[in-house]
Amino acid sequence: MCGRFTLRATLADVADYFRIDHLPDWDWPARFNLAPTQAVLAVRLTGDGRREMVRLRWGLIPSWAKDLNIGSRLINARAETAHEKPSFRTAFARRRCLVAADGYYEWKKTEAGKQPYLFEMSDRSLFAIAGLWERWLGDEGDAIESVTLLTVPASPDTEAVHHRMPAILPREQFGTWLGESPTADSRCRALLRPPSEGTLRMRPVSSFVNRPMHEGPQCVAPPR
Repeated sequence: MCGRFTLRATLADVADYFRIDHLPDWDWPARFNLAPTQAVLAVRLTGDGRREMVRLRWGLIPSWAKDLNIGSRLINARAETAHEKPSFRTAFARRRCLVAADGYYEWKKTEAGKQPYLFEMSDRSLFAIAGLWERWLGDEGDAIESVTLLTVPASPDTEAVHHRMPAILPREQFGTWLGESPTADSRCRALLRPPSEGTLRMRPVSSFVNRPMHEGPQCVAPPR
């Protein structure tokens, strides 16, 4: 599972990492505690095949849903089965995206309570989580675009804390996942696997991050 993550990088850094030519006309403040139902930054293809950055609500709302509350239960989708689940299969075939991040959190039970850990790339760089997005229309015709994060079995770097982790894709796989050329679903599914040992590092952080409403550098500070 992935229930909280960070994106502290600037829009310019994200654009450079994902090879996007034009910055959006909105700002992105550093985020230390992104939580479900909040806006996350994603990369997808436009109708003419260009990569674009967009803000999507975290928690996928299927187009057939009666209300948006279902999104809070669909923040993650298992990579092994997403292509066949009614909530995700159409998006898997047609609306794949990449969610920008530079860290994510998991919690481990201890005698003193739940200890949060921050997982980052070994070089502390940006990374991309495989996602699926949808567009939902409310009763008043208002459109909400939302996203779910795909998860895979834990890698050797993460399994001591949790048995699942976000599906992180390397840069050379971005084009295939986004569908920049016709790609079979089976090939996309083959991309979704844990990274090799040594890719990620983890460290304990302050319990300040436990509350979704908390934000700021204190979230990633060492525990006291």
